[in-house]
Amino acid sequence: MRQSRTMSMVEAATNVVVGYVLAIATQIVVFPWFGIETGLAEHLGLGVAFVGVSLVRGYLLRRLFEVIRVRWRG
Repeated sequence: MRQSRTMSMVEAATNVVVGYVLAIATQIVVFPWFGIETGLAEHLGLGVAFVGVSLVRGYLLRRLFEVIRVRWRG
């Protein structure tokens, strides 16, 4: 079954949101191990900086694999 562009975006966005939450939680736990002390605002800001990149990456990879799948089936 073919995945629509809209569903590709929904999947990529869901992946990014889940990844964002996990990244913030990981930063809060791991940063102090390396002597990096920041507040919640800094953690959230750093996470936001990567959200756009992650969203575009996920969407483009999904579309690439969809093109490969369609061409492979012929």
